[in-house]
Amino acid sequence: MSPDQGPDPSSGQGMLAGFTDDDFKRAILRALRLTGIITAIALPVVWWKLGWRSAALLLVGSAISASGLWEWLRLMSAVIERMDVAEGQARPMGRVLIGFFLRLGLTILALYVSLKTLDGSVYALAAGLALGIFALTVEALRLVKAWTV
Repeated sequence: MSPDQGPDPSSGQGMLAGFTDDDFKRAILRALRLTGIITAIALPVVWWKLGWRSAALLLVGSAISASGLWEWLRLMSAVIERMDVAEGQARPMGRVLIGFFLRLGLTILALYVSLKTLDGSVYALAAGLALGIFALTVEALRLVKAWTV
């Protein structure tokens, strides 16, 4: 988003007043893409340096991180849709909430199984889990830069 698309920050409106639902979706999708790119680059390096088990742990961590970003996109889209639609006309959020709790359970299961069966570096798993936070930070800095330039 370029600075001329949103409100003038000096006008008294908040900087996020011009931040739309589509901007949010694009930012999350860019964070997902960045997570995938970093994983694709880091995976062969980790495999070469630490072995296939650590690479598998990195892959599990980044898959959990990416699924968290995706679920956040689904949850926020459903909430925003409910806020935009007149009362009584919004679709129920049951499917989204069931998907959220199902993903949460599968995440716990994936962490348990990967730590129990793969004898790799836990740091690789932690790095994979941190990729989503890193990607969101990069997107946030990109958005702040767009507003200050």
